[in-house]
Amino acid sequence: MRIAITGHRGQLGTALQAELAAHELLGLDLPEHDIGDGPALRRTLAAFAPDIVLHTAGYTDVDGCARDPDRAIRMNGMGAQNVALACQEYGAALLYISTNEVFAGDRPTPYLEYDPPRPLNAYGYSKWVGERYVEQLCRRFFIVRISWLFGGPRSFVTKILALSKQRPELAVVDDEFGSPTYAPDLAAAIGRLIASGQYGIYHLVNEGVCSRYDLAREVLRLAGKEGFPVRPIRLADFARDSSPPPRAVLRNLAGAALGIGLRPWQEALAEHLRPR
Repeated sequence: MRIAITGHRGQLGTALQAELAAHELLGLDLPEHDIGDGPALRRTLAAFAPDIVLHTAGYTDVDGCARDPDRAIRMNGMGAQNVALACQEYGAALLYISTNEVFAGDRPTPYLEYDPPRPLNAYGYSKWVGERYVEQLCRRFFIVRISWLFGGPRSFVTKILALSKQRPELAVVDDEFGSPTYAPDLAAAIGRLIASGQYGIYHLVNEGVCSRYDLAREVLRLAGKEGFPVRPIRLADFARDSSPPPRAVLRNLAGAALGIGLRPWQEALAEHLRPR
């Protein structure tokens, strides 16, 4: 299979390259390739003729999106439009990576794939705009929503470890909930999903739910810092530009029906932090 991967240098893009190494791959990332340049993107994809494009690139600075929502729409929404149009023109399928932040997170039960999105912040809204372009422009597509991605050099997990070396105490939000998602596990699930040909919307996250506080405590425990002071705080007390959904927990219903699931997040985190 010929597979193009946008954002191939990111956490998920890197994991996808390792998982799909047996296929013929084309990586597209800045500065060489800009998904905002539609004509250049179409020329590149026309030359490669991919069977599918895995669109992982995007503006993921959530607070940056809040400060500049127009930029968020250009990069996450119109960038997805450019990729979708190119896929339609050249007959490629498209897999678009979206986020749990397309939901408001204001209910106690997990969100299913076909629950109506209602984003609260600029990042979630821009990713939902991307979803709409994909649905409207593509005949063959996957939309894969994920949450709290880790596994690369920059994530909540690495931030907690770095801050524990700089500060005598950490303050972490205990009323924001989600499902941490390990990039290599997600890449393996995506590999199985694209091989299935079962197009549609999917929630692919590691099993289980935790708060940011719970995750931080587990990160420190696995790193041998179980006694490190961590103080729980509320979302309302944590000053930031964006307002994350408090409980945008995703349930993998559609993927599970195909036998595609991810192990518990605790097991994945332990593997990620295991000394090499």
